[in-house]
Amino acid sequence: MSIIKKIKGCGPAIVTPFTENGEIDVVALKRLVDFQIKGGIDFIVPCGTTGESVTLSQEESLLVVETVIQKVDKKIPVIAGAGGYNTEHVIQTAKAMQQVGANAILSVAPYYNKPTQEGLYQHFKTIAESIGIPIILYNIPSRTGINIFPETVLRLAEIDNIIAIKEATGNISQMTQQAMIYPDHFIMLSGDDANTLPLIALGARGVISVAANEIPDKMRQLTHLCLEGEFESARALQKQIYPLLKANFLETNPIPVKAALAMMGLIEESYRLPLVPMNQDCRKTLAKVLKDMALI
Repeated sequence: MSIIKKIKGCGPAIVTPFTENGEIDVVALKRLVDFQIKGGIDFIVPCGTTGESVTLSQEESLLVVETVIQKVDKKIPVIAGAGGYNTEHVIQTAKAMQQVGANAILSVAPYYNKPTQEGLYQHFKTIAESIGIPIILYNIPSRTGINIFPETVLRLAEIDNIIAIKEATGNISQMTQQAMIYPDHFIMLSGDDANTLPLIALGARGVISVAANEIPDKMRQLTHLCLEGEFESARALQKQIYPLLKANFLETNPIPVKAALAMMGLIEESYRLPLVPMNQDCRKTLAKVLKDMALI
């Protein structure tokens, strides 16, 4: 089965565990990947922005991706993060990810320098022409300051190895437009856990999820209920897990999800600056949600 057909369902944007002194915690990473596989996830996304990729050196990023690839042992696809505002650097990272065995890359829109739509098109086109594995675009204007317009995505979808978009604009009108105009072969994935249900109803094929770090089984169940058209059951499940979906954004992602995973005993609670631990009020709220859901 081709990688395109396999990109369906729920995949965690997995966090990067650090030791107390700030090094990559390979042991915790392996434990977290095991937890994901046992939860039935369909694919996995290391070194995305939830994985604090902007704070990792290329050597560290490759260590994370290689560790995940070895641990999943070809059971599921590995989609490695390779994005940024320096096109040449992104190409170097993407080539390195391909070389270590990533099945595809996830590439976030260039942040801060805010290129035009033509600049976005040329950026992604140049990356695509430089590697031999599929690319998933990542559109999250609230974090990057730039929106990849549907018309630009439509142009990019004509490039053979640009196969999908992780959509996190939060703009239901734009997402509806996208669902109406994209060609059948082009995949839309939700980039926001809370929007998984409505986006799949519009034609999306799954979600790249933050909450799957903590509840891989339930996020996979929600996604597949939606894909099977069982929206009444999906709504009931979403109502059950919604407090956690909300709590994961009490502070900037991935601060809450890493705090939650630490409370669950899966990783150490360690961040790289400029991210810092949660304040006590938010921590108490998060802990209550986790207790209510019997996660701790």
